Amino acid sequence: MPINQQILLDNRPMGEAAASNFMLVSSDTPELKEGQVLVHHHFLSLDPYMRGRMSESKSYAAPQPLGQVMQGGTAGEVIESRSPKFEPGDKVVGMGGWQQYSVVDVDKADQPGALRKVDTTHVPLSHYLGAVGMPGVTAWYGLVKIIEPKVGQTITVSAASGAVGSALGALAKARGCRVVGVAGGPDKCAYVVNELGFDDCIDYREHGNALSLSSALQDACPDGVDGHFENVGGMVLDAVLPRMNAFGSVALCGMIAGYDGKPVPLTQPSLILLSRLKIQGFIVSEHMEVWPEALKELGALVGSGKLRPRESVAHGLENAPEAFLGLLKGRNFGKQLVKLI
Repeated sequence: MPINQQILLDNRPMGEAAASNFMLVSSDTPELKEGQVLVHHHFLSLDPYMRGRMSESKSYAAPQPLGQVMQGGTAGEVIESRSPKFEPGDKVVGMGGWQQYSVVDVDKADQPGALRKVDTTHVPLSHYLGAVGMPGVTAWYGLVKIIEPKVGQTITVSAASGAVGSALGALAKARGCRVVGVAGGPDKCAYVVNELGFDDCIDYREHGNALSLSSALQDACPDGVDGHFENVGGMVLDAVLPRMNAFGSVALCGMIAGYDGKPVPLTQPSLILLSRLKIQGFIVSEHMEVWPEALKELGALVGSGKLRPRESVAHGLENAPEAFLGLLKGRNFGKQLVKLI
């Protein structure tokens, strides 16, 4: 059995996360038992939610245990199997964590993130960690089940060039909506409009406060905003709420503006009442029943070229911590991955 490199959570961050919170170790891979498979990870997914789990503060999921492999999505290949459900050579996705190999008990893996086979004929393996994976399903659920868009409505999304935002745009355009993104930097905004097909994109870095950003949103959304998908919070959400139409909906997916542990206040909560808004937070792993339908649509969008997701790829497990810290600072362009082979 191969020697396995792993990254553990060594200590919890005080304020901003740092590379010193992690530890790279090597360990022996255990021999397989009946019902188990050995997966060689090709790609590791890095996602903002991981920052919340590094702390012990109240969250929607249990904290990442200290001294254990950092948890996260993986895509790879079965290289040994003692289960009739999988064969060597099967391409699979799961929750293998920040390590080169994982041993999975497939007969007991009946939970979100369980190992599943994927077809890489038309969809590259890495996309099953992004557009045709958890981020894509996150966009699908927030749009379809919370915002519930109608043809001709205006939908906005923050972090528009990221894995969730890019999928949200394609899904909303497929439903006949006008889609306006918010992203950081001219390159990301150009990608959002020219490659993802958004109707407009606003560079929040050109605006020093919520009032200025809100004014730009008013120009981009002359008929107001009917639905908003929030990944960031802070100034962006403060800018969007004044532009929301009566009875509009906000799908609250992430608050990356507060992932360093600082509070993220809402400047004008009275707008929720004045505009009779629905604001709903959600965790996509609590809605596994929609995954098959969502993945089918997302796979078709990628396979047909209507969704062209972009990826930022770091190389080597040892570079995962720095890539993750860059993700939290918005340095990634599209889905952040680590290539392990």
